[in-house]
Amino acid sequence: MESWILANEATLRLSAFLGIFTFVALGEWLAPRRQLSESKPVRWLNNLGIVFANTLILRAFMPVMAVGMAQIAGQRGWGLLNLWEGNFWVKAVLGVVLLDLAIYLQHVMVHSLPLLWRLHRMHHADLDYDVTNGARFHPLEILLSMGIKLSVVALLGPSGVAVICFEVLLNGTAMFNHGNLRLPLWLDRWLRFVVVTPDMHRVHHSVIRSETNSNYGFNSPWWDYLFGTYKAQPSLGHVKMTIGIEEFRSSRELWIDRLLSQPFRGHTGGYPINGEQPSPDSLLSNQEN
Repeated sequence: MESWILANEATLRLSAFLGIFTFVALGEWLAPRRQLSESKPVRWLNNLGIVFANTLILRAFMPVMAVGMAQIAGQRGWGLLNLWEGNFWVKAVLGVVLLDLAIYLQHVMVHSLPLLWRLHRMHHADLDYDVTNGARFHPLEILLSMGIKLSVVALLGPSGVAVICFEVLLNGTAMFNHGNLRLPLWLDRWLRFVVVTPDMHRVHHSVIRSETNSNYGFNSPWWDYLFGTYKAQPSLGHVKMTIGIEEFRSSRELWIDRLLSQPFRGHTGGYPINGEQPSPDSLLSNQEN
């Protein structure tokens, strides 16, 4: 089983991506949560263009990917899990959980430091919220994220199977919880015990800063519950809330050339966690939008 998963990594990841993307996109068409405000073809063309560019950049600059690092760590005995002679599948599950915690902490970090927020805010600057947001990250943030992931894998020592399972799960849940999906409220309430739902993560994409700095989880909701970063609902409700950030609210900012230059333009404002606090007038202005 382990050797089969490792041998078919690329097929498994691509199949999962295409299958979940198609499923969520179809759900958005059949039961959308919100009406989109911008051109869907423009957004999808440029958001997916970023995904394609990121894939090429990672292959060019990071030839040793996370699964490769896991195999190297296993061969050389690196990492905490490689020091423990426990059951393979128990260690795999623990590896997935610890990697998910690392991603949560990384997400908090990029919201905390102004320099890193400049990279991450491209993910937040979209004016709508749908399945393509789940993979819309600046190439510099993707390289930073992979560097952190390689370091975490070397430190923890999860198996290659655990890393593959984690990345398939992370990519799948990121597309799901960024979906413009209208789930029954009772289903959303129960799903929040096991996975981040679209309504839960949509709060994180609110223009209101206190809401942006909440609900950091991509996969498991429990880190937000445990660390006190959970916010149940946006103050204005999911239909009336404004998506995005205070800067870059022009439709022209949705094009790939503007997306790539965003980290080098404008100011960080008060979005970093320890940054300036918004004034009451600013909050009122945001709510009126």
